[in-house]
Amino acid sequence: MFSWPLVAQPLFDTHLHYSASDAQHFSPQEILDLLDENAIPFAAVTGTPSTHVSKLYHQAPERIVPLLSVYRHDTDKATWINDESLIPYLEKELKSGYWRGIGELHIFAHNRHSKIFKKIIGLASAWQLPLLIHSDPTVIDTLYEIAPKQQVIWAHAGTFPYPDLVSDYLRRYPNLSIDVSMRDERIAPDGIINDEWYEFFVTYPDRFMIGVDTYTTSRWNSYDSAAATVRSWLAQLPDEIAKKLAFVNAAKLYKKPFNPFEI
Repeated sequence: MFSWPLVAQPLFDTHLHYSASDAQHFSPQEILDLLDENAIPFAAVTGTPSTHVSKLYHQAPERIVPLLSVYRHDTDKATWINDESLIPYLEKELKSGYWRGIGELHIFAHNRHSKIFKKIIGLASAWQLPLLIHSDPTVIDTLYEIAPKQQVIWAHAGTFPYPDLVSDYLRRYPNLSIDVSMRDERIAPDGIINDEWYEFFVTYPDRFMIGVDTYTTSRWNSYDSAAATVRSWLAQLPDEIAKKLAFVNAAKLYKKPFNPFEI
């Protein structure tokens, strides 16, 4: 049993980072305690380097969904796209058997034909793992030209998070899911859910997931308020749709129990 409080809606946080800078301030147990305090039974976590995520996963393998980062150093975000040494590293890591996804990959239109990117798509396809992609729309098109059945999580609803545009992509690609981390101000300006986003969620209730995105240590320090913000706009949706966004869609993707109160 997890020791999280009984609240109206537990969350499955699908976009967390636990990197070297975070590990200097928060031990794996302190991260788990923070998740408990905010009623987060499950969390998908990546980090630079991946060793810290591995430690967190092994502390609580039933709760942490570990995503294998392509970044071994902070500078890799700008250089990974041409790094030939990355592929053997990923192949070795994947053989450990516990990684449940690859990413977050930051890639934009001018790099979309990278040989390294294509090889990573091939690895994800071979291991049947979702890719967490931080990209513009053209990259998504290129990815699905290469691997039409690949499961993709489009971080932050893409770099152009407009409901009309993203709706078009959801119609094109049935294996595309949307993570709306860091889009709270667009979704609910001044705390009130925007009508366009409301209709967007109601139209595609099975395609969205939530996340806080602890991209800096300061986000871990403000995790309580960030999670509360997500819960606030979720509560303005119809109950069944809110449950799907908050928990069920991610549970299906990562093969976790759908009902957190039965865990």
